[in-house]
Amino acid sequence: MALVLALAAAYGTFLVFTAIGFGWRGLGPGPGMGSRRKPLKVRQWMVQAGLGDVRPREFAVVMATFAGLGALLAYALFGGILPALVAAGFGASFPVAGYRARRARRRADAREAWPRMIEEMRLLTGSLGRSIPQALFDVGRRGPEELRPAFAAARREWMISTDFARTIAVLKQGLADPTADAACETLLVAHEVGGSDLDRRLAALVEDRTQDLQGRKDARAKQAGVRFARRFVLLVPLGMALAGLSIGNGRAAYARPLGQLGVALGLAMIAICWIWAGQLLKLPDEQRVFVDDEAPA
Repeated sequence: MALVLALAAAYGTFLVFTAIGFGWRGLGPGPGMGSRRKPLKVRQWMVQAGLGDVRPREFAVVMATFAGLGALLAYALFGGILPALVAAGFGASFPVAGYRARRARRRADAREAWPRMIEEMRLLTGSLGRSIPQALFDVGRRGPEELRPAFAAARREWMISTDFARTIAVLKQGLADPTADAACETLLVAHEVGGSDLDRRLAALVEDRTQDLQGRKDARAKQAGVRFARRFVLLVPLGMALAGLSIGNGRAAYARPLGQLGVALGLAMIAICWIWAGQLLKLPDEQRVFVDDEAPA
């Protein structure tokens, strides 16, 4: 019965999280067949994390699995429903945290690569006289591994339709990056309108991206010590709790109602402090521009 209650509490936590984070309704593990497509922001974030092919239902199943594991582990350690409930919510956040970390790494790699890629496009369209689409695809083939599938999809669209606006829309959807939006729109305007100032615009874009990249590197370097200390929010309290289980009647103390309440409050405070510290250390994200609500058909 205790295990059933812990699993029910974990699933309830999952339903609350998906209702707030994804806008899902109902008691199912994912949106119903008749529900509308997931919000643009959620899809964009999943693409940025390299999870563009992952369905929300699959991601929800992973969250539910981690919530159940967290509940089982907490119940095995502390022998109570309340700690299991809090641990279930904490466990459900692990896939989201991993997804956010992966998204951050991909965006950091893209920031590192874009100044060089834009400079290469500037060289190809200027000195070497390549057409704008050809220069874009040549640069994409030599770009970072994470960005190549989006460039390949855009190249296929160009070969099928020869419509550069549709090609740019496919590329922007696959990259889901603010710098890519600015570079793509600059190339699109130059391709459709023409003009001799493409080199100057690309040079200004390279300078802007380089300054932004250097500023972010400096900020993260200053935060290195604080980020290291943040890990103690998890390690030290959990280590002390585990040590308390093996000393004297520690397990019996945890099994008491007051001990159960203390464990639940402690786990909740660890989670709150971890999230709060992450928000304080978060660098501002750039906003995307000219985002289409629908992908090209």
